[in-house]
Amino acid sequence: QVQLVESGGGLVQAGGSLRLSCAASGIIFSIKTMNWYRQAPGKQRELVAGITSGGGTNYADSVKGRFTISRDNAKNTVYLQMNSLKPEDTAVYYCSSSKSGLVYWGQGTQVTVSS
Repeated sequence: QVQLVESGGGLVQAGGSLRLSCAASGIIFSIKTMNWYRQAPGKQRELVAGITSGGGTNYADSVKGRFTISRDNAKNTVYLQMNSLKPEDTAVYYCSSSKSGLVYWGQGTQVTVSS
């Protein structure tokens, strides 16, 4: 059974920082690409950042230079360090991975950035 559990969201002022964590179980974490998505009210879910098993990363243009994705294979955990947060970063952030052709999502963690 695949489980993805996000934590670390909260309320922060513009310019502040948060670090999200996603603990994974039920998958061979070290070989999986892990992704962070976000969904703001009234908007489609969008890819924020991804990290491959080899450590390669990709980012949405809107977060490049501000967000950093990383992983700790010993802890089966992926992180999203978010700096210089903006009100437009307000969203529910989801961790995602796949197994046997199915995509799995965590329950999400709310990030609210006040101006």
